[in-house]
Amino acid sequence: MTCEGCKGFFRRAMKRNARLRCPFRKGTCEITQTTRRQCQACRLRKCLESGMKKEMIMSDAAVEQRRALIRRKKREQTGMQPLGAKGLTEEQRTMIRELMDAQMKTFDTTFSHFKDFRLPEVLGSGHEIPESLQTPSVEEATKWSQIREDLCSLKVSLKLRGEDGSIWNYKPPVAASGKEIFSLLPHMADMSTYMFKGIINFAKVISYFRDLPIEDQISLLKGAAFELCQLRFNTVFNAETGTWECGRLSYCLEDPAGGFQQLLLEPVLKFHYMLKKLQLHKEEYVLMQAISLFSPDRPGVEQRSVVDQLQERFAIALKAYIECNRPQPGHRFLFLKIMAMLTELRSINAQHTQRLLRIHDIHPFATPLMQELFSISES
Repeated sequence: MTCEGCKGFFRRAMKRNARLRCPFRKGTCEITQTTRRQCQACRLRKCLESGMKKEMIMSDAAVEQRRALIRRKKREQTGMQPLGAKGLTEEQRTMIRELMDAQMKTFDTTFSHFKDFRLPEVLGSGHEIPESLQTPSVEEATKWSQIREDLCSLKVSLKLRGEDGSIWNYKPPVAASGKEIFSLLPHMADMSTYMFKGIINFAKVISYFRDLPIEDQISLLKGAAFELCQLRFNTVFNAETGTWECGRLSYCLEDPAGGFQQLLLEPVLKFHYMLKKLQLHKEEYVLMQAISLFSPDRPGVEQRSVVDQLQERFAIALKAYIECNRPQPGHRFLFLKIMAMLTELRSINAQHTQRLLRIHDIHPFATPLMQELFSISES
């Protein structure tokens, strides 16, 4: 028996048929794991004394044949193993199962329970501009200009399919007077609140989350609610039509300039196209949600080290899942791409919060749950 290093050395020395000489002129150097590279001649002598024989060296053809056999056996073993079995620890498999169970219990992709929502009125919308903006001061005019910019970049068309098969279409009108610009906000607030409730229930099902102090639970949910909402929305996003298909409801961001200018202007839309392009598995989506939820640097988190360790465990589980279930080398960078998308989502979260606060300051529309999550004061 010999180590791989000495086996390779012996094979190379015999193939070269080199005449080696001891540089120390002793011929009796002590060959150990540490000193074996200092004298090739004495190392070869020890190999021969140990019983290694030149005639036992495999030919190049035999070596390649053996390697091919090893590769074939590995492929057969991989094909026989159940999905995700190789490389994932039992703890990681349990973790993923718990997350998938929480997702199934709290996210209905058909949106069948989203019923009590407000819709914009096609004519005579009651969403008037505040009186203060009818003859605005310089400060109010500046605010109004910013709100117009915020809302125009988020113009959403809506299609509602009735239970009887009828279809109701809504397209945001051109906001010449500014009156119609708020028309869809109540409906979007209702949809957001519905999604946030599901996310809160999702977190409560996860045992790792329940074990944290209630103060940290609240801080984590406040910080991650929007991000988890977008990750869930991406699962129902149709990249071919640019539409979020939420059961009977369909949403599409309007592009007044035509073409793909909206994609360049609106980070949220760009995010959804890029994430959908990765073609993620359900397990990868749910692990992304867990990594986002357990972010130790959210404001107000006390047990940062505990949350940090949990986030690391979810990240390692995601990396292991990808390595087990994605063919290489085509997906060798998938984990890094996913982590980059989470970083981008974090940036969009901050932008969205500022935009929401500006709009709510001029035209209050957020529901009580939204006010709580985004810390909006009723005053």
